Amino acid sequence: MNSMRSGREFDFIIIGSGIAGLYDALLAQESGNVLILTKGSIEETNTKHAQGGIAAAISSLDSPELHFRDTISAGAGLCDPEAVRILTEEAADRISDLVRFGVPFDTVDGEIALTREAAHSVPRILHAGGDATGERIEVTLSNLARLSRKITILEYCLATELILEDGQVTGVSAIDLRSKSVEEFRSRCVILATGGMGRLFKITTNPDIATGDGIALAYRAGAEIVDMEFMQFHPTALRLPGVPLFLISEAVRGEGGMLRNEAGERFMLKYASEGDLAPRDIVARSLVREMKRTGTDRVYLDVTHLPARLISARFPQIYRYCLDHGLDITSSWIPVVPAAHYMMGGVRTNYWGETNIRGLFASGEVASTGVHGANRLASNSLLEVLVFGKRIVEKAIGGSDTVPSAASEVAVLESRDKIEGRNTACSVTALESLLWENVGIVRSAQKLEETAETLALWERGLRPASDRPSFEIANMVLVGRLMAEAALTREESRGAHYRSDFPQSSDNWIKHIVFRKSRDKDGSGAQVI
Repeated sequence: MNSMRSGREFDFIIIGSGIAGLYDALLAQESGNVLILTKGSIEETNTKHAQGGIAAAISSLDSPELHFRDTISAGAGLCDPEAVRILTEEAADRISDLVRFGVPFDTVDGEIALTREAAHSVPRILHAGGDATGERIEVTLSNLARLSRKITILEYCLATELILEDGQVTGVSAIDLRSKSVEEFRSRCVILATGGMGRLFKITTNPDIATGDGIALAYRAGAEIVDMEFMQFHPTALRLPGVPLFLISEAVRGEGGMLRNEAGERFMLKYASEGDLAPRDIVARSLVREMKRTGTDRVYLDVTHLPARLISARFPQIYRYCLDHGLDITSSWIPVVPAAHYMMGGVRTNYWGETNIRGLFASGEVASTGVHGANRLASNSLLEVLVFGKRIVEKAIGGSDTVPSAASEVAVLESRDKIEGRNTACSVTALESLLWENVGIVRSAQKLEETAETLALWERGLRPASDRPSFEIANMVLVGRLMAEAALTREESRGAHYRSDFPQSSDNWIKHIVFRKSRDKDGSGAQVI
């Protein structure tokens, strides 16, 4: 890499250009100058892949209390009730923000259209362009950000280190991926908005950018990382030979889509009383069991009984994508499989998006605010971005000095520095396969132990990173290790975390697993709170 160059100072530095980064930037610009760093183009985000929409209690038939109860129920005992209360009660105001920014939500007879998704008791999902909600939000916000004179956007600029002084964040070190120069940007307010980590798995709905960068950055800086065992697997991703995996929104089942096996039988009632509208973790595991029982590698989602006009209008992206690959979903079943989708855990924050490092905030999927618990309620993720993003900016403007307290109960995370004899070469492909097979939908102690040892060995063998691929593989190995160790520690099944050797939930595990980098050379600290 070329020599270090010092960049100028900003009031806010935001790492990431999805809805979290853009929304926070548009709010923050009212109080200062903002820098957005993104390792790809501003259009390369997970946001545009969000088909379902945003959950909010805006109907006369709904209420924040009902939304609260649905969220708590889906979270399998690990939601933070106060965080969920904040989420549901501030939802309507944050939807108004998007309307003010110009997001074109779909309407019926002049009212915002609402649909229902699994585990929601009433229709409360707002959508835009049918199943193009994420894309419409992303385009609207990115256009506004580009026009702002107070927002600087640096594309193809990968953040590689958080700069700290006396426990306070003071800036970010980054590499310009085109010139290869290393730059420093200064600010006493840094917001991580880097999205998820779905690319750690071979079968995923996530784009290539989702490599867990923000979690790795935060962990190396000493931030607390929590709930890493809770990776959500979406039940329905398109499975066609030679065709890239493509998300089939849960809203398709909300509109009446039915899951069938190879023989055409509806099978979900065998596994859950809610049938096709059971929570995602139950549906995903049910699909795995049904495929194993029938000896097939897919099941089918059937919408052929619904009006063709409804399908093409309500799900234009899905309809067109399938049609472009030779499948007319109005007359043929959709072959689907479960896929890695969304991380419920991440950088631990309080109710204002603050981490345990002064001046460092986390927003969106990279953050763990406490609202999702062990199993995210569908379409709460985009809402979480808005509610807590607003709070982050308010807190940052007012001065960040509150730090989440550390857990008191401490266990030592295995350093695994004596592992020898594993010859598997480290690569993205090998890591994706390892995580999918051993830390996927069904887990066991043996497979998790094997994975933790392999990742620890790979981590020690990595060369110093110097470009995007080498930084990404280093981040993926670290984040994968945090996930495997957390899943190994939690000896029960809860929400999206399922252990075949501990298939039941236990009251002893209504608590969280928190990792924080140790100050000594013997490894990291794992705290159970």
